[in-house]
Amino acid sequence: MQNYSTSKHAEQFVASIGIPMDRFITQRQREFPYAKGELSQLLRDLGLAGKVVTLSIAHSGISGLEGLIGGTNVQGEEQQKLDVVANIRFIRALTKGQQVCAVISEESDELIDTNNWHGRYVVAIDPLDGSSNIDVNVSIGTIFSIYRRKTPVGTRPTLEDALQAGTEQVAAGYIMYGASTLLVYTTGYGVNGFTYNHTLGEFILSHPNITIPEDGEIYSINEGYADDFNDGVRNYVRYCHEKRFRGRYIGSLVADFHRNMIKGGIFIYPSTRQDPNGKLRLLYECNPMAFIIEQAGGIASNGIKRILDIQPRGLHQREPLVLGSTNMVNQFMDCIHQNYAPETNSEVEFIDF
Repeated sequence: MQNYSTSKHAEQFVASIGIPMDRFITQRQREFPYAKGELSQLLRDLGLAGKVVTLSIAHSGISGLEGLIGGTNVQGEEQQKLDVVANIRFIRALTKGQQVCAVISEESDELIDTNNWHGRYVVAIDPLDGSSNIDVNVSIGTIFSIYRRKTPVGTRPTLEDALQAGTEQVAAGYIMYGASTLLVYTTGYGVNGFTYNHTLGEFILSHPNITIPEDGEIYSINEGYADDFNDGVRNYVRYCHEKRFRGRYIGSLVADFHRNMIKGGIFIYPSTRQDPNGKLRLLYECNPMAFIIEQAGGIASNGIKRILDIQPRGLHQREPLVLGSTNMVNQFMDCIHQNYAPETNSEVEFIDF
């Protein structure tokens, strides 16, 4: 009798579907000898919430979830309805999963105590990045960062657990909602991406061992603010023009970041006159993206120092951000330092007007 599993005739009709994320996480658990499965479960909880948010986004146009909700978040930014929905979904998943003792969210002013005081982890999250693009059907995303708590397990979490430098991250990632839903994460051992298979209801490994090219021809910056940039930033933009680089800027950090990491490029959100300390939030935007890009072989800086080395002073602290391909970021830094000498006692000053 012929073994059907080895039949070439059969195999052409039964292609492999790839490795599900749950199995991949379980296989990689040995990278964390101190963990007992909690981190693996936490990543699964984030994936589950991502699936639920994917469904909400897909049906937003016919379920009344598009548009503004009529309020503002702690940043003073107008909230979209899906901002609130995503925030609830992720906090609910992280709370019920019981691995997380506290959450820092873009949508919440204070540290969120989940009452899981025996949880070993703290999560910083932007539940829905690029939400201004929701109503025009442009790719948006979720960004997350995971830390081990500093205070003793079993006690109430404090700001000490939240205000950790990016070097303390044990995992970080993002979920991009677009033509397909893609979950990308790192635990400090490379970067891997998983595409959501709606039929199976599973994230399947589709982008193993992602690395960013050392060089590229894509630059992402909002040139509408060019008059507010310092001379160094403007000179780098002129350099990009002279090199005939391609300007690509979506206005969704996750989408811009993912494209540049895959194809090679640089993302720049510098200080401006209006935002002299930068605009992107350190804990749940800059740090996770910096961790991912470094694991992919790139660089992340605030224009003065490595992003991951910055000691946060507040839950919603902002920083300038430049990250991407090594050669492009180094060229950017050359342009900056040829035109601007920062004060030695400043961590966040990027432009001196």
